[in-house]
Amino acid sequence: MRGEVLHYDADQGFGFITGADGNRYTFTRENLRRQTAMPKGVAVEFQPGGGQARDVFSIEAASPAAGASPAPAQANPAPTAVVSPAQHFGRTAEPAEPTDLWSYFWRGLTRNYFNFAGRARRKEYWGYCLFWTIALLVIVGIGVFTDAEIGNFDNAEVPAMTVGLFGLFLLATFLPSLGMIVRRLHDLGLTGWLCLLILVPTFGGLIILVFALIPTQGRANQWGPVPAGVRL
Repeated sequence: MRGEVLHYDADQGFGFITGADGNRYTFTRENLRRQTAMPKGVAVEFQPGGGQARDVFSIEAASPAAGASPAPAQANPAPTAVVSPAQHFGRTAEPAEPTDLWSYFWRGLTRNYFNFAGRARRKEYWGYCLFWTIALLVIVGIGVFTDAEIGNFDNAEVPAMTVGLFGLFLLATFLPSLGMIVRRLHDLGLTGWLCLLILVPTFGGLIILVFALIPTQGRANQWGPVPAGVRL
């Protein structure tokens, strides 16, 4: 796949590529086919997989065939159109992604549903938690209202609708919520495996809460550059 380098830190050996498919991929110095500089905006070829770019190399202009004579120079060459880096793949520059709380929540449930790579700033984490809680209250409210209309509470039966909707909501949002915790840990320069602390009764959840309150690490790390919108 073709792509374009968005960022590469030669000291840390870490970079970011936007592919022709519109997705972003991370890469490290070990993923480069040749140990060359990767300036921002350079066009590259790479093999995508699991959110990471492998076998990355810059696209070089093809040299003329051996023995072929160069084309004669024109007396008045036509002016060359200036093409921005974002137009290498036939598309116009994409607007910056919104950084409001709702947008973070919606991307968490859609594009980032299975995303356990990259970083999530503190605002993104708490924006997701806010609307997740609101959605949970709405779901439970619908269940309680339905059970009341059916008469489950009057008959002392198990409120099946409330319990069922609550369970389905938790199941549907388990992966994006776990991915959000992992990306928040990455944003602090920590391994995502620390999310397993949530399995520890009482103290595990408190530790994750403390991690969620810590500000963004103000530099690029092995999981990506500083998230957009962060003021350093």
